[in-house]
Amino acid sequence: MKAGCSLTYLTKIAPSRRSLLLFAFSAVCLRVGNNIVDAKEAKAPPKPNNLISPEAALKRLMEGNDRYVQGVSRRDDFKREREVLVDGQNPYAAVLSCADSRVAPELVFGSGLGDLFVCRLAGNFVNDDTLASMEYAVAVLNTPLILVLGHDHCGAIDATIKSLHDDKPPPGHISSLVAALAPAVKGSRQQTRDTFAEVTRQNVIDNVNKLKSTEPILNAAVEQNRLKVVGGLYRLDTGRVELLN
Repeated sequence: MKAGCSLTYLTKIAPSRRSLLLFAFSAVCLRVGNNIVDAKEAKAPPKPNNLISPEAALKRLMEGNDRYVQGVSRRDDFKREREVLVDGQNPYAAVLSCADSRVAPELVFGSGLGDLFVCRLAGNFVNDDTLASMEYAVAVLNTPLILVLGHDHCGAIDATIKSLHDDKPPPGHISSLVAALAPAVKGSRQQTRDTFAEVTRQNVIDNVNKLKSTEPILNAAVEQNRLKVVGGLYRLDTGRVELLN
């Protein structure tokens, strides 16, 4: 290659000052754009008042129950709450409750939309699905409190006691409820108090302990004081929730 041709070739491929400036400007724009995206992802939660400690969450939960017991209803702006919750949620408490139609956690604790992360199934016990749901509430939604809520006159508890006493399995898939609740029945047989009430109480305690000790998410959050797990019993006649621990 001749010298003249070589110089011409190098001139063609060498970046101009203008192209270098354009490249640098593009890089800055890209960096700013990424920062904007990051800022959007880190935007404030929809309900900032729900960013509270485990102790404060429990206090708020019980204050809501006090209002419910007294028959004092809160004024909710559901339209506004729906709008702010479209893109996310940050509930201040999670509740593992019975599916009983007489026990509605959102009403029992006087809460609004986006306040409670609720799992309901007959007998309010921990299985793979409810455990995964509670882990999601803590790990992803940063929920600081879990309440296991039992109640008196629970049909699932009654069915379990009768099934074990008569040594007769219930029909269909109800037997899976009996299997899950059987440990509470067996664990309360040494008690001298009313069997029904004691089994209900023991079932709540067993499931609180299970949630507290489950690795790797929930037990770590408890140890780091980011999560509190408590149990309670709902009284159908008064609406009062009595904490067990």
